[in-house]
Amino acid sequence: MCSLWVVLAFCCLGELRADQNLKPQIAAPQLATNNPTLTTVALEKPFCMFDSSMSPKKSYVIYLYAMKESASAISSLVTDNSSKPLDSTFQQTSGGQLGPYKAALFDVPNCASPPKLADAGDVNKVSDVLKQYLFRVGDDATCLYDPNFLAVCNPPLAPDTTYRFKYVLVESTEGIVKDQTLWSDPIKTRRVKLPLKIDTWPGRRSGSMIVITSIQSVLVFFLLAGLLASVSSAVMRPVNSSAETRHVSQTIQQSEPRPQLSSE
Repeated sequence: MCSLWVVLAFCCLGELRADQNLKPQIAAPQLATNNPTLTTVALEKPFCMFDSSMSPKKSYVIYLYAMKESASAISSLVTDNSSKPLDSTFQQTSGGQLGPYKAALFDVPNCASPPKLADAGDVNKVSDVLKQYLFRVGDDATCLYDPNFLAVCNPPLAPDTTYRFKYVLVESTEGIVKDQTLWSDPIKTRRVKLPLKIDTWPGRRSGSMIVITSIQSVLVFFLLAGLLASVSSAVMRPVNSSAETRHVSQTIQQSEPRPQLSSE
C-alpha cells in the first residue's frame, strides 16, 4: 500500500502545475512523513522548472537559499550587482535572520529522464529514488563544527521557526544567475514539546491499550505471588522437618525400657 502511495505521488510530481508559480514546494506527506521536523524541512527538487532557461551546450547547477520569515524584504536578494549568486553562509546571516544563506548546491534534476517509477515500489531502491526527488534542508548536524569542511554547509534549522526557500539556476562556467524561483510560502519547523505538556493520562489511551495494560498487571501480580509462595515454602520446609525429627527422637528415647540393676 505504501508503494502505491509513492508511485501516485511521483506521478503528480511529473507534472509541472501552473499554480505553483515556480516556488519551492514542501514534500508531499506520502514522500516525507513527519515533515517538517524540529530542525529539517524536506522540499521537492525543481524538476522541469528551469528547462526554458537552459542552453543545451552549457552546464548548470542549482543553488538553494534559505532565510527566516522575520528577515527584511530588502535583504531577500540572492544576487549581487553583477548577477552572481551570493555566497552568504549560515554563520554570516545568523542562521537566516539577517538574510538568505546558501544551504545547498546540487545538479539540475533531469526532467527528461526522472527516476523510474517502477523502482519506487522496490524497498531496496525507494530510498535512492526519494533522494533524487527530494532535498532535506537542515540535514547536516556536523558541518558547522568541522574545521575541514569546505562544501556548502546545510546545518539544522531552528525549532518553531518560520522559513522561506528559493531555488536559483546558475550557469557553471560564468557563475551567473540565469533564473530563479519565487520565495516559497512560509514553512514552519515543529515546536519542542515540554515534558510537562506531554499528556500521560490513561483516558487518552485507546481501549485496547488499557485492556492490554490491565492484563499485564494482573499477570505480573500472580507471577510475583507465586514466586513469594515458592520462596516461603522453600525456607520453612527444612525448619519443620528438623523439628519433627527431634520430636520423634525424643519420643523413642522415652519409650525405650531402662536396664534394671541386678540385686545380686
